[in-house]
Amino acid sequence: MLNIMELQQILPQEYPFLLIDRVLELDEGKRIVAIKNVTANEHFFVGHFPGLPVMPGVLILEAMAQTAIVLYAKTKHVDKNMVRYYFAKAEIKFKAPVVPGDVLQIEVEAEKMLSTGGILKAVASVEGKTVAESVIGFSVKNIREDKT
Repeated sequence: MLNIMELQQILPQEYPFLLIDRVLELDEGKRIVAIKNVTANEHFFVGHFPGLPVMPGVLILEAMAQTAIVLYAKTKHVDKNMVRYYFAKAEIKFKAPVVPGDVLQIEVEAEKMLSTGGILKAVASVEGKTVAESVIGFSVKNIREDKT
């Protein structure tokens, strides 16, 4: 549905911090499913952990947040150069490790979507097994109005 080139036009993050590779499903205003192909040569595996590579939980959360941004941006038709996203709430539970060779699937559902932000539920899974669950709250500010 959306490939990496299209995601680069939507997300403010850039390599090496772009943490989703493709959107598989998108129902604007409601739901999105994205994937991250986790490879052995990811930069974060260098030190996390030597001899036992595990994707850091904070980066799983970041992948969830990026997926949420895509859902919001596609729903509200937002230009990435015109807004800033502020994630203020993230309740997350980690259930299993993510390792090289895994395909991390992220499903995000909108609980509330406003012009100024939203609250979303996110579930990350590998081969159908839940590895993390989160509730994410964020606000959106127009760059012209944002003085921070």
